[in-house]
Amino acid sequence: MAHGKARLRQLAGMTALTLALCPQLAAAGAQQYEPLSAAVQAQLQRAIADTAAPRLAFEDPFAGEVWLKTMSARLARHVPNEADRLELLTTIHYEATRAGLDPQLVLGLIQVESAFRKFAVSRAGARGYMQVMPFWVDTIGERGQNLFNLRTNLRYGCTILRHYLDIERGNVFRALGRYNGSLGKPDYPNRVRRAWAGTWHYDVNPPADTAGPREPQRPQRYLGQS
Repeated sequence: MAHGKARLRQLAGMTALTLALCPQLAAAGAQQYEPLSAAVQAQLQRAIADTAAPRLAFEDPFAGEVWLKTMSARLARHVPNEADRLELLTTIHYEATRAGLDPQLVLGLIQVESAFRKFAVSRAGARGYMQVMPFWVDTIGERGQNLFNLRTNLRYGCTILRHYLDIERGNVFRALGRYNGSLGKPDYPNRVRRAWAGTWHYDVNPPADTAGPREPQRPQRYLGQS
């Protein structure tokens, strides 16, 4: 009996050591490699190459501050450091809006994909907040780009999700399935949509007579496009 207890303690210690030494595993799926046409590849390369400093994409600065404060409070349980939260949220809002996505959709996706763990790694090798597969760097990026870098990860993730939405002609359910490598299976898209409509729901201009939550905003167009 004593030997059995000692063995259990040894196994528990080994497990703890493994978790401490290895990257944080994520239970996410993975995007599947598909050949791209030259035109699509060039378009995605231009999107990845953006170097502008991230900023909140609100016409009204006060509205942007309200959004940032609201989302920061919701994110606190995942990201305790306030400065880190504000940097993450500002970058999410910029990259999502630039890609024509609802920032709240991206927040829901990150919650499901990585639980806001910067260094999360899936069993398939997907990396970072948005669980981007490394093959994308070779396909549309530049050698040496670090998918654990905050800006790089979000730029790739938002660009890839926009690409899948374009392929699926705006069908969010199917685009999310492609993103997770689980096209045709309802579990992942439903989990993201629940997080999108629940935890991260936000009305930029809520009507005064609204008694309950509304449907999530539809994806916007890229900044500067009609």
